[in-house]
This record gives sequence, structure tokens and C-alpha cells, in this order.
Amino acid sequence: MGRKVWVLETSTKGTGANVVPLERVLQSPSSSSSSSSTPTSLYVPPKPPARQAPAPEAEPRAPRRFKVVDLLSREVLGEDVSGRETAEVLRGVRSVVDVNVYVWEPGHERWRLLTVAEQGALWELSKLQDHGAAQPRS
Repeated sequence: MGRKVWVLETSTKGTGANVVPLERVLQSPSSSSSSSSTPTSLYVPPKPPARQAPAPEAEPRAPRRFKVVDLLSREVLGEDVSGRETAEVLRGVRSVVDVNVYVWEPGHERWRLLTVAEQGALWELSKLQDHGAAQPRS
């Protein structure tokens, strides 16, 4: 026995829609369509175009560069520093809300302010490194 193809019939009167076999829709014209004996045409959406894999990058991405600015004095505490150096600068700060941390966006050629979550992640990293620095590495 072959598999049946089911379709959504929406021509019901006020009761919503029903799932019915395709043969039933093709054999009996709906009451709202004309009285001709030709079956109603069905819309079959086209297949989506195949996605192309992103081209591999020619060069490896450069390490992120950061800028840390004191929020009250607007003093630059660190500019064009690595992630590790940024963590060191953040260790000397009382709270993460006392500074703004920016990351250099090379594609846009500008400094982008990190989100609160991103700044919090850097803050946590600086605190983890602070605790790790007190313990000797094995």
C-alpha cells in the first residue's frame, strides 16, 4: 500500500481547517470555488536556494585590542592593550561599573563599547587571573 499525501484544506465554513488526503481535494471541487470540474491548483513553495559555505579567511584574525576608560575622570587607563593586559588594568579598578571597556573593530576602524555582559566576562576573567596569580602554577 502506497503512502498518502495529506494537505491542509482551508475551505471549511467557519470551522478552521482540516487535514485531508490530497486525492479528496483534487477529486471534489470546494464549495467556494466555481462549479467547473477542474481541480483546484495547489501552491507548492519552491525549494530554498542551497547555502554556500563561507569562504575560508585568507589571514588569521588579529588578537583583540582593548581600551579601558575611567568613567568619572575619563582618563584612559589602557589603550590598544591585549586581553591579558586589559585584565591586569581591571584588577586595579574597584568595580566594573567604574570603567568603560572598548574593543577595536578593524572592519569599521573604530572603538566599540562592550556590552554589560562582555564587560562582566572580562571582569570575571580578571578576578580569576587574580586568584590564579596567588597560586603557583604546576
